[in-house]
This record gives sequence, structure tokens and C-alpha cells, in this order.
Amino acid sequence: MPPRILILSASVGAGHLRAAEAVEAALNQAHPDATVQNLDVLEMTNRLFRRVYAKSYLDLVNKAPHMLGYFYDLLDQPIKTGRRTGEWFRQVVQNLNLKPFIKFLKSKPWDLIINTHFLPAEIIAALKKDNKIDTPQATVVTDFDTHRLWFNQPCERYFVASPEGAVYLESWGVPRETIFLTGIPVHPVFGEVKDLDALRAKHGVSGDRPVLLQLAGGFGVGPIEKLYKALLSVETPIQLLAVCGRNEALSGQLRNVQVPPRHAARVLGFTKEIDELMAIADLVVSKPGGLTTSETLARGAVMVIVNPIPGQESRNSDFLLENGAAIKANNSPALAYKVNQLLKDRPRLERLRENVRRIATPRAAFEVVEKSLELIGAK
Repeated sequence: MPPRILILSASVGAGHLRAAEAVEAALNQAHPDATVQNLDVLEMTNRLFRRVYAKSYLDLVNKAPHMLGYFYDLLDQPIKTGRRTGEWFRQVVQNLNLKPFIKFLKSKPWDLIINTHFLPAEIIAALKKDNKIDTPQATVVTDFDTHRLWFNQPCERYFVASPEGAVYLESWGVPRETIFLTGIPVHPVFGEVKDLDALRAKHGVSGDRPVLLQLAGGFGVGPIEKLYKALLSVETPIQLLAVCGRNEALSGQLRNVQVPPRHAARVLGFTKEIDELMAIADLVVSKPGGLTTSETLARGAVMVIVNPIPGQESRNSDFLLENGAAIKANNSPALAYKVNQLLKDRPRLERLRENVRRIATPRAAFEVVEKSLELIGAK
């Protein structure tokens, strides 16, 4: 009988959902007869909890990122005696607000569960401890380092993106044989070979100067216009593609910026062709979210890191810089200077590209699927 597989995530930012979509796509290719359901668990709760859990995260990202970093570090510590009540209360609130999800889990006979967010993994682990369900679960860590919140036992498989991430999970008591170094799953399209000349023609890009891709995330938030102007002040002639996501006002602002004659620039709104744009880009200027970083690596582009969120993104930044696969600009003047210096130093740029190719994991989603299906004897 074809396996029934449940993929679970939570819409706290876009990365977790993209990872779930990547796993789903790999499952559909590798095991087309399987019954697969991809579910955002926050769609099975009330509006208030969904806002507090997801919207508060985005509010902190935009308005108080250092506060987010404080909570990130605080929650990454062992639970001390004085904090156990708070931890217990957090779990009770989650369970009360996710009763429809818990009921759903118990109502259908799933063979395997794959999580790309720690919220459903934590709930499932608690149900397994109480012998209320016995479905094997796997957890996919969507950043390059792990965090205590990803540790939810019992869990039969963990998939991580770095050796240090595996070491850290093991330090929390996860058996080493259940931890697999796969990388962060990206959609299979990011691993497909593309005709670059055809893509350049499609997107109106010539091959006579470097292509820079500036990403603003799905919602187009942050000092994007400031960064855009800084990139246009680069001395070396460039072709700049700026993706503003769903922020139409931002798109309008950028289109009103005068482009120096030595450069060419296009401003784009929301697009489903990021993989194509990354394929033709020499540099990707972006915050280092886990999925964006993995997609950039899979496409072989060098990342220029800007404005990492304290916590997971600062750790992603560390991973890239330690592996010599990115540069980082701490302010707008430095951004223009560092990009210009890199573009003038072709041997250095090629070394960065070699390091990108070394650490890229374009088939991570397929490895996650293969190792997860081993839990139920499926091939």
C-alpha cells in the first residue's frame, strides 16, 4: 500500500514553508504513488494565536531585531529550575490553541511525519511520550546551526545543514545515528541545469557586465531603498535586478530612483522565478535566511550579506563567512565599496564561487526524503 506522509510546517516567515514545499516536490518525484499532505499548522488554530505566534515574530524582525536575538539566545539555554514553570505554561498555551491540529493528527492513520518547523515536532513528541500516537517523525532544521527548540524527543530522524549543527543536537542527548547531514532542502528546480544564455535573454540581461540580484524577501521590508541606492553607486558597471516581493509601494519607490548611465537596472515585484534570477546572478545581495542562503548556494551565486537578524541569521552569516562563500557589508557605504572591490578582483570572486560549489546541497530535499522513507521501509 502506498505510504501516507504528512509534511508539517508553520508560517513563521516564509522559509519553513519553502522547505516544506521542497520536501513535498522531492517526494512527488521520488515516490509519486505516495499520499502526501503539506500542512501549515497555524492554519489549524485561531486568529489570535496565529497573530501572536507568527506576526509578533515579523514585528520583532522589523522593529526590534536585537530583542529577537535576545530571546533567541535565552531560549537556546538549558531550562533552569526557575524557568520550568514558564516553559510548561508555553507548552500548555500551544496545546490549547492547537487542539484542532492535535485532533487531526489522531484522526488519520499517517505512516510518516516530516516537520520543517519545531512547533509541530514539539507537539508530536509530547503525544508520542503519552502513547497517544506512534507515527515516526523526522525534523528538518532550516538554518545552518541548530537551536534548543529543534530538540524534541522522541524524533526518529534529524536533518541538519552543518557538522556543528549535528554536534550541538548530540549535546542535547540526540543519538548520533539519528542525525543526518543533508543541508537545507530547496525545491528541485534549484538543482536543474539551465541554459544561461536563454535565461539572460528571457530576463533582459546581457553578458557584458556582472549581474547583481537584490532580494527584499516576500514582504519587501527593511532598508531596501537605501541598499538599492548604495548598489547603484558601485563604480564598476553592473546590471542590477531588485526583487521587491509583494511590496508594491517599494517597487514604485525604487523605479523613481535615477540609475547612473554606466549601470542597467530593473525593479521586479513578486516572482516565482527566483531560481532563474539566481542562476544568472554573479552576486546575491540579501539577508541570510536559511532557505534564501541554501537556494543561492544551490544556484552557485556568491552572497553579499546585509542586515542579518540577530540569532539564526547571524549564525547563518558565520557559516558562510567561515566557509569563504560570502562577503558581508555592515553599512551602505561599505556595501558599495566591498562589492566594487570584489568585482574588480576576479580571482577572489572565483575562489568564493568554488567555495559556494563546495558547500552547496541542491539535492538535500531528496536526501531528506530517502532517509525519512527508511523509517517505514519504503524505497
